[in-house]
Amino acid sequence: MLQDTGLIDLPSNHSVEKTLDRLRGILAAKNITLFAVVDHSGEAAKAGMKMLPTKLVIFGNPKAGTPVMVASPSSAIDLPLKILIWEDDRGKVWVTYNSPAYLQQRHNVPADVLPNISVIEVLAKAVAE
Repeated sequence: MLQDTGLIDLPSNHSVEKTLDRLRGILAAKNITLFAVVDHSGEAAKAGMKMLPTKLVIFGNPKAGTPVMVASPSSAIDLPLKILIWEDDRGKVWVTYNSPAYLQQRHNVPADVLPNISVIEVLAKAVAE
């Protein structure tokens, strides 16, 4: 669902770890670079704090992202693309990402390069199913 924040939350049919594994596999199969996985809950545990499983995945393809950033330099604050995989307090796992339409409006991204960031919708749906 699209919220005022520009975030889209999709329910995942898998655990956080399984959803992450699925995303890693899809990125590898599509030759999309996985830049980092930020394990927020793991880092919280190291600091002696409790947090439900939460992982931020940062990925992209410079051939797709660079034209977006050249056309709309401020978009670099939101690129590379990110997917947040997290578990809520009821045990439901979610896949959250920035709506491409939101990013387009936020950074005035020209329509001709919008498909370069819209791939995130396909990826998010694929990992959540």
